[in-house]
This record gives sequence, C-alpha cells and structure tokens, in this order.
Amino acid sequence: MPISIAVALLLWSKVRGPRPVRILSRLAMIVFCQITAVTTVFVMVNNANLIYGNWDDLLGTGNHVRAVPSVPVEAGGGATGGSQGGGDAAKQPPKVQQQFRSVDDPKVPNDVQKTDLKGQLSGVDGEVLVWLPPQYHDPAFKDKKFPVVELIPGFPGSSSTWYGTLKVSEQLKPLMQEGKVAPFILISPRTLLLGNTTDAGCTDVPGRVNADTWLTRDVPQMVLDNFRADPSADRWAVAGYSAGAHCATKLSLAHPNRYRAGISLSGYNDPAVEKDSLVGKDAKLREANNPVTIVKTAAQPPKVALYISGNKGDGYEDGQAIAAVAKAPTTVQVQETTGPHTSDVWKNMVPGVFQWLTSIIPAQP
Repeated sequence: MPISIAVALLLWSKVRGPRPVRILSRLAMIVFCQITAVTTVFVMVNNANLIYGNWDDLLGTGNHVRAVPSVPVEAGGGATGGSQGGGDAAKQPPKVQQQFRSVDDPKVPNDVQKTDLKGQLSGVDGEVLVWLPPQYHDPAFKDKKFPVVELIPGFPGSSSTWYGTLKVSEQLKPLMQEGKVAPFILISPRTLLLGNTTDAGCTDVPGRVNADTWLTRDVPQMVLDNFRADPSADRWAVAGYSAGAHCATKLSLAHPNRYRAGISLSGYNDPAVEKDSLVGKDAKLREANNPVTIVKTAAQPPKVALYISGNKGDGYEDGQAIAAVAKAPTTVQVQETTGPHTSDVWKNMVPGVFQWLTSIIPAQP
C-alpha cells in the first residue's frame, strides 16, 4: 500500500494530456490506491484469522468434490466402519498409507503435519492436518493407542485455523505434559468443499457432496491407517466453533458409534442460521440436521457428552434447547459466555474445554 501511494504522488503532477485525460488518470490512481488498501487490510485480517487457506479458497476456484457416489452402508461400529465393530473388514476400503509434509504456514506450528487425502467413500478430496501429542513419540508409550479429536472450523474457514489462530496445540502441549489434559491426537480436515459461497453443512447431500461421509468415515479411517489411534468410539470426539460447532453437535449426536463427545463453541441448531448453508435451503434436510430433531427422533438416546457454550443470542439458547430434550445417557453441559463471536473468545476457552473433555475421555494408564 505505501508503494502505491508513493507512485501516485510521484506521477500526480506528471500526468499530461487534455484535462479529461488528466482527471481520469488521477482518478485511476486514487482507485488503485483504494483497492491496494482494501486488499492489504483483507490479507492482514485473513493472515490473522486464517479464514481462507489459499487463493483458490478465496476465489472459489478450488475443486474438492471429485464425485458424489452412493455411500455404502457401514459394516460395523466404532470410529470407522471397520473391523473393530465386528463387521466384514473386506467390505471396507483398502488401507492407504499417506505421505505427510509440513503445513508451510508461518502461523501454524512446525510439528503440525499435512496430507492430501482422496476420500474413497465420499468422493471428496482435501487436506487433513494432524498434530501428535508429546507422548506419541515417547518410548514409554510405544505400545499405546491414543484418543482423537476432530477439529472443525467455521464457514468459511481453513483447516489451519485451529492450530494457527486458536493455537490449540500450543496451548494443550504443556497441559498434556503436566497430565492435566489427555494426550489427544488432533486432526483438522478441510470443510470448505463447495467454494466460498456454499456451506456443505457437514452433510451428505445427494448429487452435490458427501461431506458427512468425508468427515466421519474417510478422515477417521485415514487416521487409523496411519497412526496409533484408538479405534473405539469411546476415545473419539469432535469439536468446532461457529458453523463448525453446529457440525460438532450434529455429527456426534448422529454418529454415537463414532464419537463419545462433542464440543460446540458459539454454534447453532438450525442450519439456516448460516445464510450460505446448502442444507438450510432444503426443508427436509434442514429439519433432519437440526440436533434437537436428531435427539428427539433417535431410536435410543445417544451415548454422547456435549459441551455447548455461547453468549445469549449466540448459541446459549441452542444449547438449552438440546438439554431440554436430552435423556440419559446423553449429557449436555451448557456454558454461558460473554464476548463477541470471534476467535479470541474461543482461543481462551481451549484449555478449559479440553480439561472437560479429559473428564469424559481420560488418558489411559
């Protein structure tokens, strides 16, 4: 921006030609400076909050839905539909050993890994970021399997936001070393699948996207195939903020065979709260994907513990609505917060929220 202003000042008095030409030329300089200023501010805000992971996300030119196949019925229970649930493992996708690399983002810690996953069941392609707890490489834990938390960003949001803006791994690492927080593997998959103007809503939408299957089957299976992750649903959780909080609540309640707990930070129940939600624009999908509806219509109350936080008018009442219809073994802790709908609020909540989660999914001896 300073360069554009300096150039404009340098050329301002040097413009030649008829008066209309001089006026238009100087007007163009002003417009150029304004565009540069707006772009600079946007880049600064984006870098601070990691709203978009790359230019494709910003411009909406990324293509992350390779196909929309009919998703096969699960073969068994657990964190994936694999052999841990007693199903036929032969019906599951073959194991895929992924290649991992650094994230190449100065805001993301160096110990966060990244891989490009081609979802075998969902038809979705996207990056998945993985962080391993300090105990993972400790020889004393070489035979241990670790609990997992899937981290969902808001919309639009980057898979890097939890690590770079909310600083989840940097905050939790010392707490894990002190034994105050269980040694969770933290994973954050891409959720911006349909461009920056359409929120997939973590839902399988026929003919458009299998976002639910991507998050609850393809990504967990990759983690199990490549890391010493515990396959039991009792050792998995999903957490999110804003639109990702809606996803965390919904996915945990809809898939108690995959998740033991869900964490919602300033979320909502009605998908239509997000104006760009694909699910919110369809009456049947909108109702079916409301967590209150999921709880009410479940064949039996899901064995899921929910932590739902939010300010009044920003998630608090939504949590109360779920708590009002929940029955054991579903548990709902609703926490009223103060402050705006921003990452600064959620970042400060990370240590306490994960200490709560450790009471639900404790470290194994």
